[in-house]
Amino acid sequence: MEEIPAHAAVLYHSFTSNVNNLQLTLEAAVFSSSHFPHRCRPAAPAVMRIFLLSGQSNMAGRGGVHHRRWDGVVPAECAPDPSILRLSAALAWEEAREPLHADIDTTKTCGVGPGMAFARAILPRLQPPGTAGVGLVPCAVGGTAIREWARGEHLYEQMVRRARAATECGEIEAVLWYQGESDAESDAETAAYQGNVERLIANIRADLGMPHLPFIQVALASGNKRNIEKVREAQLSINLLNVVTVDAIGLPLNEDNLHLTTEAQVKLGESLAQTYISNFLQATC
Repeated sequence: MEEIPAHAAVLYHSFTSNVNNLQLTLEAAVFSSSHFPHRCRPAAPAVMRIFLLSGQSNMAGRGGVHHRRWDGVVPAECAPDPSILRLSAALAWEEAREPLHADIDTTKTCGVGPGMAFARAILPRLQPPGTAGVGLVPCAVGGTAIREWARGEHLYEQMVRRARAATECGEIEAVLWYQGESDAESDAETAAYQGNVERLIANIRADLGMPHLPFIQVALASGNKRNIEKVREAQLSINLLNVVTVDAIGLPLNEDNLHLTTEAQVKLGESLAQTYISNFLQATC
């Protein structure tokens, strides 16, 4: 009998069934491989570039949300593409579509975020052409403060768990992070913000075993929190290897003067894409 390769385990299950006194014996083989784990869809791209989307509501997406209802409008820049997948809350890969965070940020109404526009903007630049795809791992939850993303807290541990599951099907290329509005409500949280973000970056890199993992953060757009400018200053002051900041200042906001409009989310996604391409893409292809 031919030897089974070491990287595959084969389980044989035999069962019998009597149909009109006819004995049928069926044998099923189930293969598992370190290269093609069960969570990776057969139609998944041959090479998947994976990105974590994390933070709070503006990363989860509130574009097109008015009075707790999403208008359902999906711009062409955010349309589904078979080469763009998302990791669901159940840790299964599926075709990505808006709202990306619908099964993650479950207590809020999600709309358009920056993730799809980002993915569609980088897709044509990925190598090898035609076989590389994008895997998005939504983790953002609206209304969360940086302390809730500390190591040991539920949101942080869930993000790491999802990231590890995603690596069964590809390599993590970067973390996209948009958070800080909640910390602008408190003087104490604002004062501790820069140190807390720097700790978050160090923890993610350590726990994923990726000491140089790119981290692209978004500096807050204008809003109605009293310490917005101080949080922005903290964000813009972070000076760590492979940490780059995209400034959202001036992007259009919804009527709540806090959340980005759909148009703004598209622009932000494209800005994040350009930042990734300019700073990191050549090094990973």
